[in-house]
Amino acid sequence: MGDFPADRPRRLRTSPAMRRLVRETRTEPSQLVLPMFVAEGVDEPRPITSMPGVVQHSRASAREAVAEARDLGLGGVMLFGVPERKDATGSGALDPDGILNVALSDAREVVGDDLLVMADLCLDEFTDHGHCGVLDDAGRVDNDATLEIYAEMGVAQARAGAHVVGPSGMMDGQVGRIRAALDEASRTDVAILAYSAKYASAFYGPFREAVDSSLQGDRRTYQQDPGNAREALRETLLDVAEGADLVMVKPALGYLDLISLVREHVQLPVAAYNVSGEYSMVEAAAERGWIDRDRAIDETITSIRRAGADVVLTYWASEVARRL
Repeated sequence: MGDFPADRPRRLRTSPAMRRLVRETRTEPSQLVLPMFVAEGVDEPRPITSMPGVVQHSRASAREAVAEARDLGLGGVMLFGVPERKDATGSGALDPDGILNVALSDAREVVGDDLLVMADLCLDEFTDHGHCGVLDDAGRVDNDATLEIYAEMGVAQARAGAHVVGPSGMMDGQVGRIRAALDEASRTDVAILAYSAKYASAFYGPFREAVDSSLQGDRRTYQQDPGNAREALRETLLDVAEGADLVMVKPALGYLDLISLVREHVQLPVAAYNVSGEYSMVEAAAERGWIDRDRAIDETITSIRRAGADVVLTYWASEVARRL
C-alpha cells in the first residue's frame, strides 16, 4: 500500500457531481454567437443541404430566430445577407433596403439592446465575382478601393442597427478605416469584431452554399496561409493597434494553437468561428452513427473555449444553450 502515490487524480473523477465541481473550462450561453443567413425574396426558411439543420431564413423566420436567441441568453447573432441580385461592386451591401441592412433593422426592432446584433462586413455575398472586394483592371482585388466601400458599409450597418460590425474581408487597414468612418458618423458606440486571423481554408465549403457564393477560384491572395502562425499574430496586433474591440480566429478547430497564441498576446476579448465545414463534418458523421453527436458538439465547443476563446461563433449556439 505504501508504494502508491498519495496524490490520486482519479479521486476528482469519481462522479458527475465531482467532475462538475472541478471542471476547469465552462461555457455559458452568453459566450455563444449564432451565425444566421437571411435571404432576399423567400417566404419560408430554405434548408442548406450541406449544413443539416441550418437554413437561409426569410425575414419573418429570422425575426423568430433572433427572438429565440435572446430568450436563450445567447451573446449575439451574426447576420449574413443573401441577395437576389449581385454586381461587380457589391452595391447591395450599401443599400438601406438591401437584405442585410433590413435584416439588421428587423433584429434590432425585435431585441433592442437585449441581444447583440452583429453584422458581417464583407462584399463577397454581394459581388457577382464572389470576391471580398472590388477588382482592378487586371482582375485583382483592389485593397484601397475596397476600404472605401467597407467604410460606407460599416456606417450603413450601424445606421441599420448593428451593435457590432465584423470586417471579414482581410483587407490591409480595414479596421482603422472602418473605425474612422464610424467615429466620423458619430457611431462611436458601435464595436468592431475584427476577423484578424482568417485563413484560406477548405473548411468554408458549406458556407459557400449558404450564401449562394459566386466565387470562381480562391481567396489566397488576401486570406492567410494555413502554414503561418507568426503572420496571424502580426495581423492581429495590427488590428488591435487600428482600434479593434474584439479579435477573431477563423476557422477554429484546425487553429486551436492560433487561438491560444492570440490569447497570450492580446488583452482584448478573443473570438473564434466554429465554421461550416467543422459543423458539417460532425453532422455527417453523426448521421451515419459513427460518433455520439451531442458529445462531439460539446467537446468541440469546449476545446475552442479551452484554447482561450472568450466568444465562440457556432451554428450550434441555440442548441448548446438549451442544454447548458
